[in-house]
Amino acid sequence: MGVPSEVMRFGAALSEVPGAARAGTEAAREAAAQLAATPSLAVVFASPHHAEEAPGLLAAVRETAGVERAIGCVAEAVVGGRREVEDGPAVAVWLAALPGEVRTFSLGFARTSEGGVLHGHRLEPGPRAYLLLADPYTFPADLFLRYVDERLPGTVVMGGMASGGSGPGETLLFLDGEVRREGAVGVALEVGVRPLVSQGCRPVGSPYTVTAARGNLVLELGGEPPLRRLTELLERLPPEDAELVRRGVQVGLVIDEYVEDPGPGDHLIRGVLGFDPDSGAMAVGEQVEVGRTLRFHVRDARAADRELREALERERERLGRAPAGALLFTCNGRGTRLFGVPDHDAGLVSDVLGGPPLAGSSCAGEIGPVGGRNFLHGFTASLALFAEEDPAPAGASGPAQLGAALPRRGPGR
Repeated sequence: MGVPSEVMRFGAALSEVPGAARAGTEAAREAAAQLAATPSLAVVFASPHHAEEAPGLLAAVRETAGVERAIGCVAEAVVGGRREVEDGPAVAVWLAALPGEVRTFSLGFARTSEGGVLHGHRLEPGPRAYLLLADPYTFPADLFLRYVDERLPGTVVMGGMASGGSGPGETLLFLDGEVRREGAVGVALEVGVRPLVSQGCRPVGSPYTVTAARGNLVLELGGEPPLRRLTELLERLPPEDAELVRRGVQVGLVIDEYVEDPGPGDHLIRGVLGFDPDSGAMAVGEQVEVGRTLRFHVRDARAADRELREALERERERLGRAPAGALLFTCNGRGTRLFGVPDHDAGLVSDVLGGPPLAGSSCAGEIGPVGGRNFLHGFTASLALFAEEDPAPAGASGPAQLGAALPRRGPGR
């Protein structure tokens, strides 16, 4: 059951008490008290401490909140309010009372001689956004995102790859009253979602035009091998930036080549997978076409903090008030690993945006749009904001059945 007209209401709570069912009950009760309405959706995140009792946890949340539709997962770290619990048991429950229909679904992937087939849910015009949580071992999220962009352009997809499993078969996903170990679970929403994706990198050196490439191999940048360009860059950088490059250089690919001065939100950040010492070619985690603009990037705590802070401040100015609710999907490589202090991303979101009902988890890959297209990211904070005034519905034509053959999957990020 939703709520009348276009009103959206949310509640979120975190419980760190021992015992999965007890923690789920406590968090659901507190979130429901904040909501003060009949929820139409629950999103549930649990730490690995509660994995063995996941079915009882999910049942306790649904019964306490009185909600039928639910998605969620077990995650390495759990976000609730301004907290990110990286160690110790935790359960976060996010409840929403939404106008319109809320449809939960599951997706699977089957490999074929032609590449593979996604199955389990029919894509149709109507949803303005999808929330998606997936198993990193069995579900090719990048293929699904490309499929959505092609068939339903403008539809926002937010979420991430569940981080709570230690290997294949260990991931736990929640769908209504079931616990699943593969594929993906999601929900189609008729309300708009305001996406905010902070990739946490800053550029170093000059931009180059890709003058030769093959698949995910960049053969030339401005007529020279990429390894030579990077070597020249290292000679010019300050020592601290040169050290960051040596630790792990990234590349930023400009999404819209018509943007005159591309900023942080105009680049798709991808990792450098390696160099060929003989040819100087560079392998990156994305297919690269000749003519794309590429710039080397580095990642550090200061850059990640500044980019997220500035993006949140811009969003606060646009909204003019706190959002009604928010979901945060943050990389499991962020947190104390990157910032050296706990609760960085959740605390910053809460402080800058006025403390909306917030829940989420760490992810092994984060989903969100950049430049109007949906991507699977790494080291990103991907934030789904729910505001009273939503953007106009995205146009789309014709249903798309997830059962058609998909192309072979390209190199990973």
